[in-house]
Amino acid sequence: MKLLMLGDVFGEPGRNLLDIHLLGLRQELAVDYVIVNGENAAHGRGITEAIATHWFDHLGIDVITTGNHAFDVKGIDKYFDREPRILRPLNYPPHTPGHGAITLKSSSAGSLFVLNIMGRVHMPPCDDPFRAFDQAIAHSEAEATLVDMHAEATSEMQAMGWHADGRAAAVLGTHTHVPTLDLKILPGGTAFVSDIGMTGPYGGVIGMDKEASLDRFYTGRPTRFSVAQADPQLHAIYLEIQGSKTVKAHRIIR
Repeated sequence: MKLLMLGDVFGEPGRNLLDIHLLGLRQELAVDYVIVNGENAAHGRGITEAIATHWFDHLGIDVITTGNHAFDVKGIDKYFDREPRILRPLNYPPHTPGHGAITLKSSSAGSLFVLNIMGRVHMPPCDDPFRAFDQAIAHSEAEATLVDMHAEATSEMQAMGWHADGRAAAVLGTHTHVPTLDLKILPGGTAFVSDIGMTGPYGGVIGMDKEASLDRFYTGRPTRFSVAQADPQLHAIYLEIQGSKTVKAHRIIR
């Protein structure tokens, strides 16, 4: 099984990168499944139904994961209820619209259980991510499992990696928009990275215009943010999985 997962797609620059590169990457790498974190796709906050539909229908994306900005676009909760391929964090409180996990099935590649889990450190209130993982995987019959660990603290991301080692094929971090250098395969066969890094404009401050960000830090006053445009980069992790374990993992940057 071959997988490609892209970090947080940020605004129009990130969406343009997908349109330019994703179909070619899928063919070049011969991947079976593509997972994309899309929680910043709409102007840096949230995702729209139109964006998600374009990704599913025209780019062949298999699953869209999200995070703390999942429901920022008004009315999107109904789409989360209707479309099982777009995930919100599994450990959101009970009765939250949508789904936190999905099983993908392919006769040639095998089955993949995708979990979207959110950390609790410096994040909105949510249930225990570690127990959420345990409960979900206990009921899964898929051959392999991938976790999008959407968290602020690298310590919590790393803890989830060790917690899932040998039980998940991969725990890949999203949310901080900063690519980390700790991509590795843990002893139990779980690929881990603290943050994939965003797919978006690196010429700003985590995707936003640098002048507005600097003004907010300098003055302490609320500032109207806009999406940066400079230095667009696509960041992804490519995995090769045999059975339930990862045997190859490397970064893709375009």
